[in-house]
Amino acid sequence: MKLQAHKATLSFSNGAPSVELPIYSGTMGPDVIDIRKLYAQTGMFTYDPGFLSTASCQSAITYIDGDKGELLYRGYPIEQLATQCDYMETCYLLLYGELPNAQQKAEFTERVTKHTMVHEQMQFFLRGFRRDAHPMAVLTGLVGAMSAFYHDSTDINNPEHREIAAIRLIAKMPTLVAMAYKYGIGQPYIYPRNDLSYAGNFLRMMFATPCEDYTVNPVLERAMDRIFILHADHEQNASTSTVRLCGSSGTNQFAAIAAGVACLWGPAHGGANEACLNMLEEIQAMGGVAKIGEFIAKVKDKSSGVRLMGFGHRVYKNYDPRAKLMQETCHEVLGELGLDNDPLFALARKLEQIALEDDYFVQRKLYPNVDFYSGIVQRAIGIPVSLFTGIFALARTVGWIAQLNEMLADPEYKIGRPRQLFTGAARRDVQPIEQR
Repeated sequence: MKLQAHKATLSFSNGAPSVELPIYSGTMGPDVIDIRKLYAQTGMFTYDPGFLSTASCQSAITYIDGDKGELLYRGYPIEQLATQCDYMETCYLLLYGELPNAQQKAEFTERVTKHTMVHEQMQFFLRGFRRDAHPMAVLTGLVGAMSAFYHDSTDINNPEHREIAAIRLIAKMPTLVAMAYKYGIGQPYIYPRNDLSYAGNFLRMMFATPCEDYTVNPVLERAMDRIFILHADHEQNASTSTVRLCGSSGTNQFAAIAAGVACLWGPAHGGANEACLNMLEEIQAMGGVAKIGEFIAKVKDKSSGVRLMGFGHRVYKNYDPRAKLMQETCHEVLGELGLDNDPLFALARKLEQIALEDDYFVQRKLYPNVDFYSGIVQRAIGIPVSLFTGIFALARTVGWIAQLNEMLADPEYKIGRPRQLFTGAARRDVQPIEQR
């Protein structure tokens, strides 16, 4: 970051001395006012619920311009990465800062591929969960438990340990997600195969059985790979900030990533595509396409409490750049599987058309976002709604690791310690119980 010649001046109407605060600039985006010495100079903190106006760190990994609808990984537009690269290249980019050449990609892919198996004892750990447990509850436990099975790479201050743990996490997450799914439906686990791609291997572990050979459909393989790329990182969101905050205490990478998985589980974060599919199923139960007009009328009526899920985005004020890419994949997958006339998908397309043409939604920029299309794609592939967030966690693991490693390499990093505006009772004395 670059220190600006000019400064910000904070003045007070009560006559207290004004304070000058340094201003820093990044490569792109808004400048930041450095308030690290504010408390020492004024005895006051800033108040920013949700940290919506606070830069908690400096980062060179992901950049978002919500007004322009722009998402960059290490400077590369998401549109180019999703169409010209695969997930392994994207992982390499996020971890090491540059896209790999052919040899680097081959070596990195081999390292990940050779670590896709998990410790055999983990399947006995998995059996401790109820069969009907939510996959995210299972996944949170499994990822956290990796620190017990792979304790030879838990020193977060050791660069070699961090590298090994990173490869292990990226490699084993598809295996763990597939195991959680298989356990829930009572099918045997399918071991990974080293001759398949990252996405192809995941699909096979999900849907193969010992009864017959499973052939990976290249269209579905590309779709999964694109889902992984589009969800690989997204700047300082809730789960990423959780991973950074957790890791700032010096805990191991497995524990920090488990914290990210737990945060992602929340319906306001990783559960958005699940909420979108649930909405579509509710409209279908009401009567399907014939009832869309009635549903849209409720959405427009603020007093109804009905929300349109999968449209608009908190960050992207124009459009979500990932949505168009996922839209293309959505239409490709539905066509490949012959699901164009499926009632639920026909309903989704009608809802998409209305949102793109209705002035109410156009004026409010409530365009379909990536969650709308990715939920439809995953359901078409056969992934249950309850596992959508687990897929999200799988894809986001590399982003969490990159962010965590960046924080640990930052000489300015400290253990996180947010402040508060206390509004509770003032100091008081405890009375004897008979006088209360």
